[in-house]
Formats: sequence, C-alpha cells, structure tokens
Amino acid sequence: MNRGSVMRVIPVRAGYLTNLPMLLSMVLAAWWVWYTGNTAESTALFLGIIAGGLVDLDNGFTGRLRNLFITLVHFSLAATAVQWTFGHPLTFSLLLVWASFSMTMMGAIDVRYRTIAFGTLLVMLYTVLTYSPHLPWYTNPLMLVCGTSLFSVCTLMLHLLFPNRPVQDNLAGAFVRLADYMLVKAQFFDPDEADLLAEKELALAMKNTAVIDDFNRCRTALFYRLRRQHRQRGIGTLLQYYLTAQNIHERISSRHVDYAALAHRLAHSDLIYRIQRLIVLQAQACRQMSECLHEDKPYVFNMMLQRAGTGVQQAVERYCAEYGMDEDMPGLQQLIANILTINEQLLWLEQVKVAGTSQETGDMQIAGQDVDRIRDILPALKTHFTLQSNVMRHAIRLAILTAVTCAVVECAQLKMGYWILLTGVIVCQPNYSATTTRLKQRILGTLLGVVVGSVLPYVVPTLAGRLMIVVVSTVLFFAFRVRRYSFSTFFITVQVLVGFAIIGMDTQSAMLSRFVDTILGSALAWCAVAYLWPDWRYLTLGRIAIRALCCDAAYLRQVVQQLQNGHCDDVVYRIARRNAHELAVMLSNTVADMSMEPKRYRQHLGKGKILLQLNYVLLSCISALGAIRVQVDRVRPLLTPKQVQHWCTIAISLAELMTQNSDDSVFRAQWKDTGDLLKLSKPKLADDVVENVLWRQLQQIHVQLPLYRQALQADS
Repeated sequence: MNRGSVMRVIPVRAGYLTNLPMLLSMVLAAWWVWYTGNTAESTALFLGIIAGGLVDLDNGFTGRLRNLFITLVHFSLAATAVQWTFGHPLTFSLLLVWASFSMTMMGAIDVRYRTIAFGTLLVMLYTVLTYSPHLPWYTNPLMLVCGTSLFSVCTLMLHLLFPNRPVQDNLAGAFVRLADYMLVKAQFFDPDEADLLAEKELALAMKNTAVIDDFNRCRTALFYRLRRQHRQRGIGTLLQYYLTAQNIHERISSRHVDYAALAHRLAHSDLIYRIQRLIVLQAQACRQMSECLHEDKPYVFNMMLQRAGTGVQQAVERYCAEYGMDEDMPGLQQLIANILTINEQLLWLEQVKVAGTSQETGDMQIAGQDVDRIRDILPALKTHFTLQSNVMRHAIRLAILTAVTCAVVECAQLKMGYWILLTGVIVCQPNYSATTTRLKQRILGTLLGVVVGSVLPYVVPTLAGRLMIVVVSTVLFFAFRVRRYSFSTFFITVQVLVGFAIIGMDTQSAMLSRFVDTILGSALAWCAVAYLWPDWRYLTLGRIAIRALCCDAAYLRQVVQQLQNGHCDDVVYRIARRNAHELAVMLSNTVADMSMEPKRYRQHLGKGKILLQLNYVLLSCISALGAIRVQVDRVRPLLTPKQVQHWCTIAISLAELMTQNSDDSVFRAQWKDTGDLLKLSKPKLADDVVENVLWRQLQQIHVQLPLYRQALQADS
C-alpha cells in the first residue's frame, strides 16, 4: 500500500483528541481566573466553555466558522434576553416557555439546528444560574460567549492540524460495529443453535441499528469534506473505505438460504463450520481494519482468509459432487459466492493506493441531510405541527414543564430553584424509556457528586487547587457525557460545587439545594413524559412499519434498475439502500422503546417483534438481489435481455404490492397473480445459478408480503 496516499495522523486514541479542545480551553480559562483574580466571572466563563462543547459539530473549516457565527449570535441574544427579563417573573417565565417550545421545534429541521437550539436553551438557564445583581448586566452574557469562543478557537486549531481525523475515527467505529454484526451472523451457521434462529434474527436486527448509526456518522463527516472545492489529501481513500464497508454490509446482510433448514441439512458436514469460521475471520479482519485506522497503520490482508475461502470452495464442490443438485443447492452456491466476495472487498482495502480511484463504476457523491436554504426550513417544520409528531409533543411537554417549574420557583422564592428546570430539561427525553433511564443515572450521579463535591473545597482550600479540580472534572464530564451519563453527572456536580466555592458561596447549603432540585426536576420530567401525551397513546409502530415497507420497495426498484441497465454503485442506489436500513433501524428502536414502557402498555410488543423480524427478512432478500448485480452483468450473455426483463417485471410487481393501499381482496388478487407468474417462471436446476437465485429471492419476498400485511392489520 502506498503510504504516501493516506493522510498521516498522530496515532493516539480518538477520545484524547476529542477532549483536547476542552482541556486546552479550560486550562486557559482557569489560568486567566487565577492570574487576574476575577473569580466572580469564572462560573459563567466555564459554563460557556461547556456550552461550546455541547454544540460542537463536525464540519469543514468554513462550515465550522459558519456554525460558530450562528451559535454566538444565538447565545448572545438568548443570554441578553434572560439578563434583561430576570427579576420580572411574568415576562421571564413567558420567555423561557417560548424558548423551550421554539428551540425544541427548531430541532425538527436537522441535526445542526437541533444541537444549536438545545445549546441556546441551556445557555439561557446557565445565565439564570450565574446571575448576580452586583455585576453589570453584560458580564454574564459576555463571559458565556467568551467561553464558547475560546472552546471553538481551540477546536478550529485542532481541525487545522487534523482535518480528516473525525472521518478516520468514525470509520474505525463503523468497522467495529460491522465486525460485531458479522459475529452475530456467524451464529446462524451453528447447527446446534438451529432452533433458536428467531431470537438471533432479532439480535441481528438490533446490531444492524448500531452499524447504520455509525455509517451515518461516517457519511456526514465525509459529506462536509467532499463538498469543498479543495479537498484534503487522503479523503478519497477514506471514501473508498466507507463505500467498501457499505458493500460488505450489503453482502453480509443478504439472505440466500433458509438458515434453519441449512443448519439441519449440514449438521454432520464440515462445510457449515467452514462457513462460520470464514465469517468469524472476516469479522476479525474488520476489527483489524478499525485498529489500523485508529493507529494510522496500513491494513494488511490476512492470507488466512484466502486459505479459509479456498477451503470453503473445495468443501462445497465436494458436497455438490456427493449429494448432487437439488432446489436448495443454487442458494447454497450463491451464499458461498457472496461470502467469498467479502474476501475480495477486504483485499481491496489493502490495495487502495490512489485517493479517489474507485473500485467499481459509480459516482463518488455523498448525500447530505443539512437544510442550508431558508426556504426549506418551513416545509421541514410544517410536517411536525401535529400531535402525531414526536417533536411537537416533546416541545409542548417541555413548555409545560418550564411553566410549572417557573411557577414553583417564583411562588416558593427558591434562591437556586432553576436547577430544577435545568435538570428537567436535560432529563426529559422524547420517549418514556430514555427518560427513565436518564432519570436514574442523573439522581445517582448527582448524589455521589454532592457528597464528593461538598468535601473537596475543604480538602483543597487554595484557588489554584480548586481551579485544577474544576478543569479535571469538566474534561471528565465532557469525556463521559455520551458513554456513561451517570459518570458525567457526577463530574459536573463536582465542578459546580467547587465552582461555587471559588466564587465564595457556601457549599453546604448549595449541596442540599443541588440534590433536592435534582430530585424535583427528575420527578417533574417523569410526570411530563408519563402523563403529557405519552408515546404509547401515539403508538407509531404501524406507521413506521408501513414507511419501512415503502422504503424496502424503493430499494427493490433501484435494484431492478441496476439489473436492467447494468451495475453502477451510484448515489441514487446508495440513498435508497440507506433509507431502507434507516427505517429498519427506526422500527428496531420503536420495538426497543416499547419493551421499556409500563407493562400495561406493552400489548403491541409481540406484534412489533414480528414486524421487525419480517421487515428484516425482506430487507435481507432485497440485499441479496443487490449483491448479485455484478454477477448478472457477468452472466448477461447467458441471460437474454428478455429473461432479465421478465425477472425485473416480477420484482416491480412485488414492489407495487409493498406499497399497495387497497383492500384485502385487491391485494390478494394481485398477490396471487404474481405468485402464479413465479410458479410458471421457476427455473430448472440445470439453468444458471444466478437465475435460480433470482427466483428464490423473489419467491421469498412474495411469501413474506401477506405475513407483513397481516401483522400490520393485527397491530392497527
């Protein structure tokens, strides 16, 4: 591999680089406080840095500058508005209620708006918590903005040094998730577990969620860098890695055989164990690729994979010679061919030498999801102004939570009462399961943080020592905020209490207030999500399952176009494939959320699992058709254009059935006609293997459709 074609980065753990801007900005801020002695402004400065970290989004350099400008404008206006209205209860309460609703609704536009909007809401609460009548009105807004700017400058410096590092780290994570997925798929080739495959299919669907999430992060990071006129060196190579990972995923998620029947049939043959071993080795290769990306080392193809592939080929040839051809043999042969193609994809990872050189014919575009034009904002928001929208329900829920909290704080004259609202806003999530999980972690982390944070100021009485604790606890909060929320809550509580000690507040009184406010805020958040338009009353399982089926149909139509016109891994095909997998992820998340809801609302859980399993089978069959696009091109001289068109016509009929909204009688009639055509079209065993595989996959899709429709009707 030409090492000069791949960008060089410092081989350190991704987390260290991610947390470096937070560490550097906190150290600089702490040094300024220590050097100048301006402790009164320190809390707002530190909270500004934290807010900057929470709204930080990966982007190109100009994109980061644009995000920074938008963020600073929002933060400045929000902090100033709070500073001017605080002390006027009615006006201030109306401001916070309006902000809670509007900022949450803005999150419906895209990830960038959602992140900046939530950060703006937090800045408003930070301004309240750092308010001091003894300071000029502009002090807190200025310090919050300075803190955000300081963090952003440190982030921009890191970006200039390592512009493509986020892509590389995201790709490393994607290959790890892909390896986890492949290890679960390898369990399908264990004859001793053949009767438990239904449970494994659900586990595989859940693993697929993690794969797609990481693929989306890779796609977004690549999109920001590919849309620039002058691209960083090495980005083309990283794009090739991403596309290769997608191709491996499409092939490993393909379904060519009935796994249970295959496991029973090959129970006493070494062939099934060879298949399993090869997939495990491929999963290990994906992990090796992840490590190479993390450490910036060239990937080296393990020749054990080639030997294992040769062994599988020889084993299947011997099996065919011993038992002859039957109707299941083409599926087995295609399964082997598909798995061996993954070896070719892994070998390609080693052979990428020139950035931007494509392995296959296809364009190098990446589709983005950002809303850049103002005229696109209103259409994006318009669809969410209904109680059927989860975003709308959450926005109203937060607005009511804010109004109740403001009323309680003002009526009871609670000095630090807006900790209640801060806790409520952070804990209250769009669904019940996420809220209850975060609630428990928040209370536990706060309790431990209060105990430790109230003692530390007495153990470390000097300003320098306390500032050091603030720096360390803030960085650790930032490091654990995604992976271990209870840990992050612990560290931010320690930071807050030590910060109070720095500005001269009594930590003992702040300790009790902090814990009580956390309990009250968590309780209000739970009540809001449990009683104000709870998710189970707006169960979206059926609608999501229908949308997933429609996306499967769009994916199938794109496969048909590829079969008709020749293989081309273009952006339109990749978008259709991604949409189908993302709706499968949405369906999987819905089923997971249902399992966490109160017991009396779980009546749809059984049907949800059935729908999830059926959708995954459909998606696997379509992926199998997508995986043989290249082979159809290769055997096109054997398959006449009339034959190819015939199979494409059947596939289009199945796609139309997937989007069929008519009554059962019409559906049954069309389904029967397609079934009769499939029966008449069944190829002979002597015909080409690819043609047999085409028939088998279309037949499998045909069988699944009435089951899917029946499950949808049972759920409604």
